[in-house]
Amino acid sequence: MDSRLYPLFADLKGRPVLVVGGGAVALRKISALQAAGAKVRVGAPELDQRLQAQVDAGELEYLPGEFNEAWLDEVWLAVAATDDRAVNQRVAAAGETRRLFVNVVDDAELSTYQVPSVVERGPLQIAISSSGAAPMLARHLREKLEIQLDQSLGALAQMLATHRQRIRSRLPVIAERRRWFDRLLAGPVPALLRRGQPLQAERELLIALSDVRGAVTPGSVALVGAGPGDAGLLTLRGLRLLNEADVILHDRLVSAEVLALARRDAEFIEVGKQAGKHHTTQDGIHSLMLEHARAGKRVVRLKGGDPFVFGRGGEELEMLRAHGIAYEVVPGITAALACAAYAGIPLTHRDHAQSLRFVTAHNRDSEDTVDWLSLAAENQTLAVYMGVAALPQLQSKLIEHGRSPNTPFAIIENGTRPGQRVITGTLAELAARAHEQAVQSPALLIVGEVAALAKTLHWFGEATGGDSQYLQAAA
Repeated sequence: MDSRLYPLFADLKGRPVLVVGGGAVALRKISALQAAGAKVRVGAPELDQRLQAQVDAGELEYLPGEFNEAWLDEVWLAVAATDDRAVNQRVAAAGETRRLFVNVVDDAELSTYQVPSVVERGPLQIAISSSGAAPMLARHLREKLEIQLDQSLGALAQMLATHRQRIRSRLPVIAERRRWFDRLLAGPVPALLRRGQPLQAERELLIALSDVRGAVTPGSVALVGAGPGDAGLLTLRGLRLLNEADVILHDRLVSAEVLALARRDAEFIEVGKQAGKHHTTQDGIHSLMLEHARAGKRVVRLKGGDPFVFGRGGEELEMLRAHGIAYEVVPGITAALACAAYAGIPLTHRDHAQSLRFVTAHNRDSEDTVDWLSLAAENQTLAVYMGVAALPQLQSKLIEHGRSPNTPFAIIENGTRPGQRVITGTLAELAARAHEQAVQSPALLIVGEVAALAKTLHWFGEATGGDSQYLQAAA
């Protein structure tokens, strides 16, 4: 038997609706009905104190006592939300006699309508129903859609509603109107709303409406931080952009798990750079961004960690701005934060470190320009990026400028990934320990008293042991 329901969105604004039941379930149903503008009346022998407060404030009409069929007079819908199935059956039967739709909470057999799981973005609503057969599945799908659908869709729906008559007048033929909507939604308007620029978005909509034949849609570039490797650390906005991208320019350090979340038919171009093995120059990356954006494509420049922490994101934005290419930036969880957290290392601690320094061991300038005296100060944590090849120099310079040779360090290799390992010791043995353990990039170095806490606070990966991924310094 086909048990599909007919989908229907009801306008209940100002219309009376009855809820039978005075507990927490009734409260939840009443809140949803009030959000739709319904004039709710609640019937029950007694009320939850939160419902009683609404009655006292004049926000609810209260019908005290046991269910009476007269409560259904003049109502448009009814909800039975009691924990007594006999009462719920009486409400359902009375509704059937009066040809009123009745929802009995968690009882599909007695219900003549179901309340779906709903995703809301302003006036845009997406309802999911399993026809009462599997409500947990509907809830699961709603949670997935909540992740995938950006909040700016509400503003987009409202903008389209504002200009609905103008759009219909300008494009009276429905086929032409559909093609225009396809171009509009693939253009800059959604991105401008995501960036919190509604006036510019509306301007682009009006420009698109003035040229209904469809000029070439301008491309754009999004700089997206992919985090250090664990796909679960990718931001929601980053995930959404990966699912919209036509072209993805990604670093070598972006994990396969993150790339697997992207749109399947996107063009993937690796532009990874590695010390001594530069696959693509920075100028080459700039050229690729310009080429694809000028072709009208949505480009994602996907960077390991965060684009603005030793990621040359600033240089790329300067280039895009100079060439008039629209852009946005989605921050990522930078390696120092994520790798330290996965190793159980608090980067600041009131007993050990009152400041935190992010340092790169790879830059344009000579190491002679580095303020080593400042970096060697006590009571601070150093998080050193891209430092594998420079560990001997880092060790000697820090000790030379006053940092104690007994200062703890931790090297986190492949942080947040299944192959993560943590190597600990003191500054005096840093280079030797790294050589002994054949440390490879990607690896983050943490120097400071907090690094010693990795021995006791680690939680990700294998625990301490002779053949474990977690390697302690020799006693």
